[in-house]
Amino acid sequence: MIILVKLLLAHLIGDFLLQPKSWVTEKEKKKAKSPKIYLHFLIHGALIVILLGIEYWGLALYLMLIHGLIDLIKLYFQKSNNWVHWFFADQMVHLSAIVGLWYFYFEPEIDLSFSPAFWIYLTALILITQVAGITIQLLLAGWSKKLDLSEGASLQNAGKYIGMLERLFVFVFVITGKLEAIGFLLAAKSVFRFGDLRKSKDRKLTEYILIGTLISFGISILTGLAVLWVVENI
Repeated sequence: MIILVKLLLAHLIGDFLLQPKSWVTEKEKKKAKSPKIYLHFLIHGALIVILLGIEYWGLALYLMLIHGLIDLIKLYFQKSNNWVHWFFADQMVHLSAIVGLWYFYFEPEIDLSFSPAFWIYLTALILITQVAGITIQLLLAGWSKKLDLSEGASLQNAGKYIGMLERLFVFVFVITGKLEAIGFLLAAKSVFRFGDLRKSKDRKLTEYILIGTLISFGISILTGLAVLWVVENI
């Protein structure tokens, strides 16, 4: 089981932490002619070897080639009007390939000093910070185009980091059993946002912020509950 968790961790790091937006833009423009796409594949393979060990180079090679094929198909078929669907389809196919190869290639022993719980929590942290932020942005993309979300005097990337911290707090509250603290956090955010919403008098903006907040809290709560269940049953 822990091998599967590490494979998922390698995928999350390779696709979300070690893939700058500039690489994505270049790949979408140049497709197979972009050197960044091949570097991206190599990073995925290297991450699997680092996390599992050099003896799993064959599994790393298979997953690297499959990952590359999936990404190339996505680049040539996604359009500006369906890229959100292709993002989720791409991730689902990647995860299916990882689970499938793990099932047929599984080797039970990798002796590392870290406990299984460490890898589970690390995977969850990446999920609720980077992955969840991009997912929420994609889910709300259709509505955000209809709103004036210009940053103005706002700090650069402030919203991104506020969302990450918000989800981290909720996740910690869930795994420590302090569920009542989530209510206080939600109330505190409402107080801070009240002034902006009152000045804007924009019902659409209010609904947009409310939906984003609920999705953010929901992802963190569900991830926390899932982690508690997995840790108790490994």
